[in-house]
Amino acid sequence: MWDAYKKGFKAWLQLEKSLSNHSVEAYLRDVEKLTDYLIIHQNTKSPANISLNDLQAFIKFIHEIGLNATSQARIISGIRSFYKYCITEQITTIDPSLLLDAPKTKRKLPDFLSFEEIESMIGKLDVSKSDGARNKAILETMYSCGLRVSEVINLKISCLYLDIGFIRVIGKGDKERLVPIGSDAIKYINIYKNEIRVHTKVQNQFEDVLFINRFGKGLSRIMIFYIIKDLAAKAEIKKNISPHTFRHSFATHLVEGGADLRAVQQMLGHESITTTEIYTHLDRDYLRSTLHQFHPAFKK
Repeated sequence: MWDAYKKGFKAWLQLEKSLSNHSVEAYLRDVEKLTDYLIIHQNTKSPANISLNDLQAFIKFIHEIGLNATSQARIISGIRSFYKYCITEQITTIDPSLLLDAPKTKRKLPDFLSFEEIESMIGKLDVSKSDGARNKAILETMYSCGLRVSEVINLKISCLYLDIGFIRVIGKGDKERLVPIGSDAIKYINIYKNEIRVHTKVQNQFEDVLFINRFGKGLSRIMIFYIIKDLAAKAEIKKNISPHTFRHSFATHLVEGGADLRAVQQMLGHESITTTEIYTHLDRDYLRSTLHQFHPAFKK
């Protein structure tokens, strides 16, 4: 009975929300869990007849079978999106998920690197080798622009506007944004593009991809992961480092430097400001000095 609604929800996520296939599948799995529960409990209600009590019983069920708070919150988010679709398409006039409480989840602060640690890692690259020069350009770009690993491996030559200091990034859900790029990143991109990449035979469909391997194809996410792990080991950094750590570091250094959170949100390509707020894990001295500088009560 729910199959038609799920098909409609999928189309809505793809066409109206412009979400990636990965995100669409995640939302559909959330709704699938709810419909599996309804089948198990012989509940034949349509989406329009599901009540808050039904949803609460479902959340209690997934808690009892061992799903943690983070997983429960993720599923609730998917169900809420499904009911936004139902309201939009006039399948129902009442949203039973509005008062559905998500479990409290601990917000884990991401690991980040100091500027000195990033410099130390980049300093371990052997730029006399072609892959070393390429990797330097990659890491400088990731730190300069706060890119996701998927964004850096898919960065297009046609999206470089280095003469005016910007790159065009295609992020989650194929959403585009213009991001400023620093002079060091520009310098090493130009060295790689004009002096190294030109000597590699590029395979079909990869002509416009900036960063390629020795076979003339695009790099994988795993390759970037290994590059960064290797450099962290060489720099004797004990933190849990991944490609995303460079993005965390970019955002953290901006916020600690006093950057406006809205500007950071735009550069990171976050849809919600609450996602960006995780980077406000600033030390107490910084917070105290900010209060003394800006708050009237501390200026007395």
